[in-house]
Amino acid sequence: MKKDFTKGMRHGIPIMLGYLSVSFGFGILAIQKNLSILAAVGISVTNLTSAGQVAGVEVIAAGGSLLEMILCQIVINLRYSLMSLSLSQKLDQSFTLPHRLIAAYGITDEIFALASTREEPIKPAYMYGLIFTPFLGWSLGTLLGATAGNLLPTQVTAAMSLMLYGMFIAIIIPPAKKNRRILFVVLLSACFSVLLKFLLPMIGDGFAVIIAALLSSVITALLFPVGSKEAPQ
Repeated sequence: MKKDFTKGMRHGIPIMLGYLSVSFGFGILAIQKNLSILAAVGISVTNLTSAGQVAGVEVIAAGGSLLEMILCQIVINLRYSLMSLSLSQKLDQSFTLPHRLIAAYGITDEIFALASTREEPIKPAYMYGLIFTPFLGWSLGTLLGATAGNLLPTQVTAAMSLMLYGMFIAIIIPPAKKNRRILFVVLLSACFSVLLKFLLPMIGDGFAVIIAALLSSVITALLFPVGSKEAPQ
């Protein structure tokens, strides 16, 4: 078990380094939204989801309701359920239900991608090690960013907070260049967000994210269903 845990930790180091820099931007963003250092770190410790955390902080800053927060997180993080279902096919027999529930906490895009490349069955100890190092990087980066947000000048923190949005752009651009359907849904989501912002300002930011995401996803699915010969490649 110790050997598997250590191997998982070692494999998770590249993810940890990436999370360290990205979560630094989230820490600064949280401070800019008037959250405390403790609150910022608490969010990162209990939620390993960059997009969900940013959206959640925006809902908090906008004074959104609990219902907005719940729906926003469900929509944004629903993909993790699909990742978990896919990864369950590669788990070792020793991966009992309690282990599955614990490991589900740490299923992120990067951890899923790395774990899914494993040829041999994944054991609980390895999965815990793979989650542990990225968890440390994400939590530590948030702490450093939140602390810096309280100490650095406003101009500097405002510039550094763009790192997180830069990460989202970096995630979107490569697949959008390869697949026009992805580009279409991204642009459609942006259009819906702008329209909701200016035409229906009474809608909270949380519900605006949910509506834009659902509308763009449904329209794209109807226009370009997977496997359709007419779908642009």
